[in-house]
Amino acid sequence: MSYIVKSTERLRKPGAEMETKALLYLMNFREDSDKIHYFVVDFFNDLTGMDRASSKLWDMQSKGASNSSPNSIGRELVTLYKNYLSDFTFSYLILFLGGVSNTVRIDNSKNVFGIENIRPQALIKVIEGLKEESDTKTYIDSSKITTTSINNFLKDVIFVIDDKSPCEYVKAIIKDHPCIIPEEKVLNAIFNEIRDEQSGKKNSHVIEGLVISTSDEALNYYRHLTNNEIRLMTLQRIINRDPVAQGLPLSFMPILNQCPPERQKDMIDECKGSLCRALFNKNTAQSFWSIFEQIYFLVLNNPTDDVQHLYRKVDSTLIYNCPDFDTLSVKYFISVVKDGIQT
Repeated sequence: MSYIVKSTERLRKPGAEMETKALLYLMNFREDSDKIHYFVVDFFNDLTGMDRASSKLWDMQSKGASNSSPNSIGRELVTLYKNYLSDFTFSYLILFLGGVSNTVRIDNSKNVFGIENIRPQALIKVIEGLKEESDTKTYIDSSKITTTSINNFLKDVIFVIDDKSPCEYVKAIIKDHPCIIPEEKVLNAIFNEIRDEQSGKKNSHVIEGLVISTSDEALNYYRHLTNNEIRLMTLQRIINRDPVAQGLPLSFMPILNQCPPERQKDMIDECKGSLCRALFNKNTAQSFWSIFEQIYFLVLNNPTDDVQHLYRKVDSTLIYNCPDFDTLSVKYFISVVKDGIQT
């Protein structure tokens, strides 16, 4: 079994924005979003979600045009079709569209749908477009382009119409905590940062013609982002500093200085490790954002309090709900937030 990487591409800004929306759709707007850990960029397709074990794949093609005709929709399906015909198994096949003409859908209110919501005449045009485009691609075996395979393929495709602004896609990362959702310019900055990171993966080294034997090998080429990285980008924009990589927060020094010198490095490493685990633990993501929300407003409303006094005001239940945190690591996190906000 093998997979040959074909038709990778470089990307203009409008396309990059659409692909970032597609990424954030996978991350936040599906019932199974919590199962997606990796977002592989321009390897199998524009974007491919992958679980932690890299055994389940969500394959995604995106098209930014706001008024796609049935024929052009069919043409855009060609990479998904190629992957459907490949030796690899793609659990989900998704076409992410900027919009469609009014001749496509039976029910125009549905923005996520299968072929059951495509008008019969439009579906004929979709199939024509897919056949025409498939015939032009040397990377698709012409003997596999059959009416049966196309019909079976289309039954598996999920069509998604983009109906949100960049800000709305970013808000969904912390949707259960509206009080800490930043202003629009910060949300746009977060979106742009994710977009630039994603584009950078696409525009790295050339992989055209590469042959892999299993899907996990795609990660070896580091053309991916993770759920954790995106959450970290969001947090550091809100508190104006990188909570993990940036230097020791000065607000933590009074606590650190009480520790024996030979143990100080261990204390810092343990606190950073706990903070990383808490931030990146998907099973307690909402609990993490809950404790961050309280700390954020405690710092804002008590600007002269030191870390020790702020810690005494933190609801202990929130700490218990984040098992990766302990007393010292929460104090360290308070210091990170305090230094970031007050810088």
